[in-house]
Amino acid sequence: MRSRPAAAILMRMSKSIVLATGIALSWSLGVHAQQSQAPNPGQATSPEPPSDIDGETMFATSCGFCHQSGGRAPGKGPKLAGTTRSDDFIAERIRKGKPGAMPAFGSAFSESQVMAIVAYIRTLED
Repeated sequence: MRSRPAAAILMRMSKSIVLATGIALSWSLGVHAQQSQAPNPGQATSPEPPSDIDGETMFATSCGFCHQSGGRAPGKGPKLAGTTRSDDFIAERIRKGKPGAMPAFGSAFSESQVMAIVAYIRTLED
């Protein structure tokens, strides 16, 4: 068995901690957004997503670990700027992930959050 240098192990651990923190923050934002969307009895519901969902911030805290430069450059994940994939494809990939390549975020994000991230990706220029 080959041993790894301590610096490499610490770097890998710190990346894992950053990813876990981003996922936890995203989940926390999702719970907050879902709670803020809960209508009061007798109150009409609005189809508009809540204004406190910021796709760019959500992307940075959850997706930016693998999609470098805010999605403008390839990293562990592909470059997303200028993608020709459909909104439906991107949203589904966020929800279900890609086995062995990308985690699923469907249980971490509300539908409004997924769509806010898709909208952010659409703002990226090549």
